[in-house]
Amino acid sequence: MADSKTPVGLAVPTRKPAPAGDAEEPKDTTHTPSQRYLSTRGGSYGLSFEEVVLKGLASDGGLFIPEEVPSLPRDWESNWQNLSFSDLAFEILSLYISPSEIPPQDLKEIIDRSYSTFRAPETTPLVTLNEKDNLYLLELFHGPTFAFKDIALQFLGNLFEYFLVRRNKGKTGRDRHHLTVVGATSGDTGSAAIYGLRGKKDISVFILHPQGRVSPIQEAQMTTVLDANVHNLAVEGTFDDCQDIVKALFADPKINETLKLGAVNSINWARILAQTTYYFHAYFTLTKSPAYKADHKVRFVVPTGNFGDILAGYFAKRMGLPSEKLVVATNENDILDRFWKTGNYVKKAVHGAAAEGGIPADGAKAHEDGVKETLSPAMDILVSSNFERLLWFLACEFAAEAGMDDEWNKKQAGQEVDAWLKQLKTKGGFEVHADMLKFAKRDFESERISDVQTLETIKKFYSSLSTNDVTNGSASKGGYILDPHSAIGVAASLRSIQRTPGVHHISLATAHPAKFANAVDLALKDEEGFSFSTVLPEEFVGLEQKERRVTAVPRGAGWEGVRKIVEDEVEAELEGSR
Repeated sequence: MADSKTPVGLAVPTRKPAPAGDAEEPKDTTHTPSQRYLSTRGGSYGLSFEEVVLKGLASDGGLFIPEEVPSLPRDWESNWQNLSFSDLAFEILSLYISPSEIPPQDLKEIIDRSYSTFRAPETTPLVTLNEKDNLYLLELFHGPTFAFKDIALQFLGNLFEYFLVRRNKGKTGRDRHHLTVVGATSGDTGSAAIYGLRGKKDISVFILHPQGRVSPIQEAQMTTVLDANVHNLAVEGTFDDCQDIVKALFADPKINETLKLGAVNSINWARILAQTTYYFHAYFTLTKSPAYKADHKVRFVVPTGNFGDILAGYFAKRMGLPSEKLVVATNENDILDRFWKTGNYVKKAVHGAAAEGGIPADGAKAHEDGVKETLSPAMDILVSSNFERLLWFLACEFAAEAGMDDEWNKKQAGQEVDAWLKQLKTKGGFEVHADMLKFAKRDFESERISDVQTLETIKKFYSSLSTNDVTNGSASKGGYILDPHSAIGVAASLRSIQRTPGVHHISLATAHPAKFANAVDLALKDEEGFSFSTVLPEEFVGLEQKERRVTAVPRGAGWEGVRKIVEDEVEAELEGSR
């Protein structure tokens, strides 16, 4: 462990640091600081929005963030409160995207097209779960694949297409910029990415999933998409094997010489940015509710594993959204909860019987690296990939106490994050300075929810609520049906309500319950009158019987075998487009 009294990177500079890395700091006036981007590890400054979207990951291994978080414009509340979701997204995203990169009319069209695919008129409806306790649920599952990831990936797919169309204007054949998107999934990311990228010109998408270790609905959503640019690879092995293959491809000089690889998981900044909108939209919906009390504060409670969804809320809060706290809700893979309790960010591997749990048919998967299997498999992680972005802000705030200029603070933050991530890799964890933990606790609280508590929460809200209490896609004859991930958020909300009575709590519902039907059935099978058919979306009926296209990857193929598949399929696509 690093000495918590002495941050690794903090040292008085002997000269003013110069920007280094992927690009020179821009000399023009076309971008505000919030429209230029840097790497959390200090190796890249002054990048454009287009560059960070297409790169995904910085060349130094860091994640991209804006050089400055923008403040909300004057009168934002009165001017924005009655905007539609798409119009609100346009106002927020314009603060991070220079009109010199995407003209306003083009950005508006991209956003409108992205959310025209959603079933709910509000895009992300806010429903009341318990008016007495001021508990609300933000439904984020009304997109094409019934998961919150649609909100970002529909937008990202259209962004990719826009940038490629512009880059390829007047070009033909092999001169065209062709993007090869490669990703690993345990279910939801893969289907959302495929639905966001299917049919897009000059884009090939390859999604690896562990064979037999995603839910039947998730597998069907991915493999029944027959567009020529979509390639599903069923890997014999675990989700971790899929991730390792993807990481090896991005690190492989050979494939990077011939193909331009792109990322769609939550390391891509555009995904975080797109998700900030629903925090503002939920706030405005709440303030227009008859139950809203203006003198009561607002908290957002977010079930999270990789820290991407709640990080979007953090950016919204830093911009000026009046959120009193963000509550991190983890399952039994609780590295985030332990960080907020102790200041230590340390892997906690479990193996053997202690690691067993969850339901394989819902996507629970065996982990060789020590992740515990749970009923909420989308949150089964050992470390949170997006947490690095928050660490940078904590380190930058701490560095500012030295009284140096902003450029020095940013350089120190990059050095600190780089050192922490090296310790995480070599020693399994690190400890932050007590002041940094204080900064983190100013904006966040955390809760850990077990599988038993998850099932209890699903059962409680089914049996205690009637259809008169809620009206939405998850209401049934008995009451509201929560998926296991959303139930973790609600369970954490109930604890927070006990500590802060009167505060409005908005809990994020990240997936439709039909995507994790077996966990829901385990919770409700003995409930009188329960029938899953009442909430099964019509889009899921018969899905598993449709034609499929998938390539099997045997265990012995390794990442080199996958590389050959990717290269051959892209070559075939390029030949076919000539």
